Amino acid sequence: MSVSPGEVRTALLRGDRLDEAWIERPARPDGVGDLHRARVTALAPAMAGAFLMLAGGETGFLPESEASAARQPIARSVQEGLVLPVRVTRAPQGGKGARVTARLTPAEQARVSAVPPGNAPLLLARGPDAPLRLARAHPAAELVSDGATLAARLRAAYSPRPVFDEALEAEFDALAGPEVLLPGGGRILIHPTPALTALDVDAGSAAGARDPEAQRRVNEAAVAEAGRQIRLRHLAGPILLDLAGMTVKRRAALSEPLARALAPDRLARLLGLGPLGLFEILRQRIHPPLHEVLAGPLTPGLAALRQAVREAAARPGRRLALAAAPSVLAALEALTGALAEAGEAIGQPLQLRPDPARPWSHWTIEEAAHGG
Repeated sequence: MSVSPGEVRTALLRGDRLDEAWIERPARPDGVGDLHRARVTALAPAMAGAFLMLAGGETGFLPESEASAARQPIARSVQEGLVLPVRVTRAPQGGKGARVTARLTPAEQARVSAVPPGNAPLLLARGPDAPLRLARAHPAAELVSDGATLAARLRAAYSPRPVFDEALEAEFDALAGPEVLLPGGGRILIHPTPALTALDVDAGSAAGARDPEAQRRVNEAAVAEAGRQIRLRHLAGPILLDLAGMTVKRRAALSEPLARALAPDRLARLLGLGPLGLFEILRQRIHPPLHEVLAGPLTPGLAALRQAVREAAARPGRRLALAAAPSVLAALEALTGALAEAGEAIGQPLQLRPDPARPWSHWTIEEAAHGG
């Protein structure tokens, strides 16, 4: 678990292999698992559910099946104006509000009962973050964090030095990009769209190789890696996998290997090989995919803060400045606590130097002017 200003990155390793990757901004949690006191604002029988107002004025959707244990029309379970406790089961997506359930556990019901009654929407409790979720799911795993507070909360081993080595840093950086290189050549290109995510296998030099089995080997490697990348990147919704070359009949022989690659992911399901020769996969969405988390100028800004903290640790006492595009600096200023955390870790405030000529990714950490 790597803690840096404005961000917590969590890696689950099996041996030396990255098995799960999570990137969270504590000041902007995705809300999954949050316990709310909510108010029903509108019934939507045509959608088999109801709309609720959550704390902060956010909208939630309560499906008919989650309104009560009894399978009955939504109007028989709730009415407009009703105040009820709910838990967020899926983060907001595509302009739509969070999905919630009113079917709470006894422990959640007890937590609700401990709060004084009221009619106003209220956040009763935050849901678990990735470090806590993984710690609960893997109780025998060794927990190590370079954040003292997080280590104490999880009873993890505390490391005063960064816990992500260069190889792990490189893997997390690669998760922000669309290309995945395959062992032995070839690559997977990942293209998220609002409707679906397409995974396209490029065989590279194997496409024109004399060895007829070269393309098959690339596709076998792609199938194994596709299952892992879908899980690491938290891809969700419809996913199409297009292998390189091969007839539909030969592609069908890779159905079983693909199913095995997806098996560790409880949210993913292989639907089959479609008539166009594309493997069709459906993955349930709960948390936002990494490409949504990492979109925008905040991501390079937080990377710059990590670098500034590293440079300050290597050469204490230096006054540092971040030169970056104005949009990057504005994103950092809008993220509550990020710059303050960086200043505390560095030992003095980080000077900001807006440079309108720079693209997002071209930030630099520089010597700050005295008195600046």
